[in-house]
Amino acid sequence: MGTAKQPVRQPWVVGVSGASGTPYAASVIRALLAAGEAVDLVVSRAARLTILDETGISFRDAHWREDLARWLGTDDLDDVRYWPAGDFAAGPSSGSYPAKGMLVVPATTGAVAGIALGLSKDLLQRVASVTLKERRPLVVCVRETPLNGVTLKHLVELDAQGAVVLPASPGFYAGGSTVRELVDFVAGRVLDAVGVPHSLYLRWEGELGAAARRDGRDA
Repeated sequence: MGTAKQPVRQPWVVGVSGASGTPYAASVIRALLAAGEAVDLVVSRAARLTILDETGISFRDAHWREDLARWLGTDDLDDVRYWPAGDFAAGPSSGSYPAKGMLVVPATTGAVAGIALGLSKDLLQRVASVTLKERRPLVVCVRETPLNGVTLKHLVELDAQGAVVLPASPGFYAGGSTVRELVDFVAGRVLDAVGVPHSLYLRWEGELGAAARRDGRDA
């Protein structure tokens, strides 16, 4: 009697670049894990500085599991793999690696340019290029303002290549009144773009004033 084959692990690759906005990445990762999705994580060198600046947590290759647990506020990391940004031999660097797609959250304008031009200067950019060539979902959550003409052209190019350009722009119709709720709104929109179920925000149902009433405010 043959042994049953184990299902192939198919993770979402989450790329964290050096833009301000690491809470967006943390919310996305937590929600992916809550949805039962596997996660492969790539943190750029610049993102380590941003994580340290915004959270006080030093993200270290040799202690990534401990540091990630502190960042996310959970020890349930059994289905997370971490790949150093300089590891071009990492699994997701190949099109044969069975990734579902990639979410770049947040994305710097430098990462946007590198991905749009196919530069592959680090593993994050390389995986994004592989995602595009394999016609897998790629969401680029750009976090910068204002945007100059060069970056806008790069974003148009990413759209033309099939990526979803999703600015870190929170909406207020869901009743968000705290920073965490506004962060979760953006994270939820990232997951909406790739069809991952979540409960990060309350959806619009066509009723004016509903958000205010849910928050106990006058409409």
